Amino acid sequence: MGKRIFLFLLTNLAVMFVLSIVLSLLGVGSYVGSDGQLQLGALMVFCLVWGMGGAFISLQMSRWLAKRAMGVQLLDGRSGNEALDWLHTTISQQAQQANLPVPEIGVYESDEVNAFATGPSKKRSLVAVSTGLLRSMERREVAAVTGHEVGHIANGDMVTMTLIQGVINAFVMFFARIIAFVVSSFVHEKVSWLVSFVVRIILEILLGILGSLVTAWFSRKREFRADAAGASLAGRENMVAALRRLAANAERIDTSHAALATMKISGKKGWMQAFSTHPPIEERIAALQTAQLV
Repeated sequence: MGKRIFLFLLTNLAVMFVLSIVLSLLGVGSYVGSDGQLQLGALMVFCLVWGMGGAFISLQMSRWLAKRAMGVQLLDGRSGNEALDWLHTTISQQAQQANLPVPEIGVYESDEVNAFATGPSKKRSLVAVSTGLLRSMERREVAAVTGHEVGHIANGDMVTMTLIQGVINAFVMFFARIIAFVVSSFVHEKVSWLVSFVVRIILEILLGILGSLVTAWFSRKREFRADAAGASLAGRENMVAALRRLAANAERIDTSHAALATMKISGKKGWMQAFSTHPPIEERIAALQTAQLV
């Protein structure tokens, strides 16, 4: 846990450092003019750089960060461990079937039943599987799960999610600052900066929550497409069997860390479903059983 927190803080410091340099080069030091008026052009650049830039820098670092945060051990298919070499061969073959470069392939020590794909592009991607998943599933089910993750790479889901998150970040920052500026103009100038700061923080939290509904909705949609890819690569019945196995092992999926939610293969239940990055497994199975697979 301590390692993950440290890497999270390190990543955010790196993002802040790089974006501060970019804004300096663009000559955007402030979006409030010398006359005390809001400069919308400068504000738009400021928000786009921080919103989109932060999302894309995080994407570029995603593979490196995931390997270190999760303790992923990369495989080369020549370990001498029959199960791990089989895993490497299976994912390599699925990538070739999907007309993709073979991604980095890894395994990480964890009792949770999970697998994930990440990386900034189809050429620089990673598929990692937990030891808990390897111990809990039959090989045909493991192959379906890895096919699902290869499907994420083939569909370009990581880049698309980054674009959506970046746009939402920029809009949240833009509107929060405009509203905060307007509100602060109605109070005494001695406290206007404090009012502006408090209102901006509150609005960024509230608008960010609303924005997360959009990203979660899109993430759920991409899971159905990835399930279809897994069914195409490993067989519909194997994908359904894998999802049923996940449902039976739902308590062994750690969903407590929101920042890692998209790296999990199951989501929340009840009213929290609106914020879940993954649909209920029952819906995923029903979609597969009625889908026309190519």
